[in-house]
Amino acid sequence: ESKLIILASGGPAELVRIMKTYTYEKLLFTTSRVLKVLSVDTDNKMAIVEAGGMQALAMHLGHQSNRLVQNCLWTLRNLSDAATKEDGLDNLLQMLVQLLSSNDIQVVTCAAGILSNLTCNNPRNKQLVCRFGGIEALVRTLPQAWDREEITEPAVCALRHLTSRHADAEAAQNAVRIHYGLPVLVKLLTPLPDGPSIKAVIGLMRNLALCPANHAPIREHGGLPRLVQLLMRANQDMQRRPGHNVVIDGVRMDDIVEGTVGALHILAREAHNRAVIRSLHCISLFVQLLYSPNENIQRVAAGVLCELAQDKEGAEAIEAENATQPLTDLLHSRNEGIAAYAAAVLFRMSEDKSQDYKKRLSVELTSSLFREDAPWQEMEGDLMDTYQMPGAYTYPQESMDYMQGPVDYGHHYDFHGDPNMSHQPPGGHYQNPGGPLYDTDL
Repeated sequence: ESKLIILASGGPAELVRIMKTYTYEKLLFTTSRVLKVLSVDTDNKMAIVEAGGMQALAMHLGHQSNRLVQNCLWTLRNLSDAATKEDGLDNLLQMLVQLLSSNDIQVVTCAAGILSNLTCNNPRNKQLVCRFGGIEALVRTLPQAWDREEITEPAVCALRHLTSRHADAEAAQNAVRIHYGLPVLVKLLTPLPDGPSIKAVIGLMRNLALCPANHAPIREHGGLPRLVQLLMRANQDMQRRPGHNVVIDGVRMDDIVEGTVGALHILAREAHNRAVIRSLHCISLFVQLLYSPNENIQRVAAGVLCELAQDKEGAEAIEAENATQPLTDLLHSRNEGIAAYAAAVLFRMSEDKSQDYKKRLSVELTSSLFREDAPWQEMEGDLMDTYQMPGAYTYPQESMDYMQGPVDYGHHYDFHGDPNMSHQPPGGHYQNPGGPLYDTDL
């Protein structure tokens, strides 16, 4: 009730004015403490941001008073989920990147969390952080805070944002490799850590896979078997409770399955990676996933099989797992990407078949893909030309798979209490009470 009274009295704007105007440390410290308390209230949070609170608090991050700096950082972190569209944060972003090198663990915790939120769905902030050296700073932070979930999760999320959906995203994907981030991230690909963190790492690895220069290094550092291990573990958890949405540590296992298969799909574009994936005995699982009731899982499973079928060995292995029937069934899918991937795999599997078989397959594909109620655009090429397989048509690359676009999620945090106290919840699990903010254009 007292917070609402302060809000109704114009308190947030007045407190922000004090932070902008005065230099007396005790006054600034007391004001920042009040702002920190108000920043966990949704209505006051918005009022503080609208009054220029982010910019005002950023003014004091270089202050000699450690207690003032920490109060400002915790308040900024509480506010940051409401400031993802805020302008004029250039100085704040630059300072946050610098603070990642602090020896104070709580300063690093706050800096990583604020960067994670402010780079969510904000292309300009992403570019600024990249240009301020944010990739190198975040990568350097990970091994130094290996056992601290409250740092690794937001740091990985920030990297995931920086490697997607902005003009410098490809440069950022390269920068992670250049600054020796790949071995660190591959090491994080293990079933043991907390769920939200592993989901963030999978999403980041998927983004990094979009850069062809990362394909070989990810393989060389052992990324492929770790992704397959995570996939098999998540699938086993789902199999124990068929028909249910299995959630472990707050993460849906079907999201882990979709993410790992999506990453393997992109990595399988490289021939050596395809050979490694074949050797990991996971093709049977990809075929099983074609039966999934989750359309997104069907799509990434068909996608990775499409890549693996480029090689004769892969096509033969897919056929040996009795994939023909489910792939044929998926030709009738209302989903454009699933049907096109299934068609591509069937074409590649038919290369060594008789002309009669190829002709019957072409008729089946023609009737399925060009039926009158098909929702997709007409594909190029002549499916009846059995001498042009598998390149007899082109499937719609842009809309094939929603996982093709980089993942960009934000994690928001509200913190209460004294900044000098530990903010790690009981049991050692880092919590994200605000929940994720998902990209609107996925």
